[in-house]
Amino acid sequence: MAERPITVVLVDDHAMFRTGVRAELGSSVAVVGEAADVPEAVRVVTKTKPDVVLLDVHLPGGGGAEVLRQVQAGGSAPETRFLALSVSDAAEDVIGTIRAGARGYVTKSITGDELTAAVRRVADGDAVFSPRLAGFVLDAFAGSEPPSVDEDLDRLSAREREVLRLIARGYAYKEIAKELFISVKTVETHVSAVLRKLQLSNRYQLTRWATDRRLV
Repeated sequence: MAERPITVVLVDDHAMFRTGVRAELGSSVAVVGEAADVPEAVRVVTKTKPDVVLLDVHLPGGGGAEVLRQVQAGGSAPETRFLALSVSDAAEDVIGTIRAGARGYVTKSITGDELTAAVRRVADGDAVFSPRLAGFVLDAFAGSEPPSVDEDLDRLSAREREVLRLIARGYAYKEIAKELFISVKTVETHVSAVLRKLQLSNRYQLTRWATDRRLV
C-alpha cells in the first residue's frame, strides 16, 4: 500500500508565498489548509489536526509564537508539530519560536526539496534547523542568556526589522520587495519609517547601525 501523505497546514500572511510553497512541496505532502493570521491559523489547525504546520514567525494578530501558544493551550491537536518557515534569521526570532514549542526553524531561502525533507523529518519527530540557526538554539538552551533587548531596535515593527536587515545586506528595493512579497512602494514606506525611528539620514548610516549591532 502507498504510504499516507504527510498532512500540512501553511500559515503565512502572503497568499502568493503560500501558493509557491504548495507548488514546491512534493506529492508525499498533502496541504490540508492555509491561514494568513493568528486567529485563522488556530481555527484551521484545530479543525484539520495536521501532522505539520509550516508557520511564519511574523503574522498579524500576534505572530507564530502566539499560534503555538493558543493551539497548545487548547489541547485539540496534540500530535501536530510546528516547523517555522521565515525570512528572518534573527536570534531572538529563532529562540522565541523554539521556546514557544516549534520543532524546527528554516529560512525562506530553502529549496523545495529541502523543505519537503524538513517537513518529513519534523513529522517523524526530529528537530530541523537551517545550519547557522542551530547555534542560536544550542546557546540558548545551554544556559546562555537570551539576546538583550535593544531599545532602539524594539521601536521597529517585525516587518521593519526584516526590511532593515535586507537593506543592511545590500539588497535593492526591488530585491527586498521580491523577497518579502510586498510592493516597492511598501518597501520605501518601511525604510522611511526605520530611518525616522532610528533618527538616521540614509541607507549607508542604516547599514552601519545594523552592522554595529551584528544584525547583518
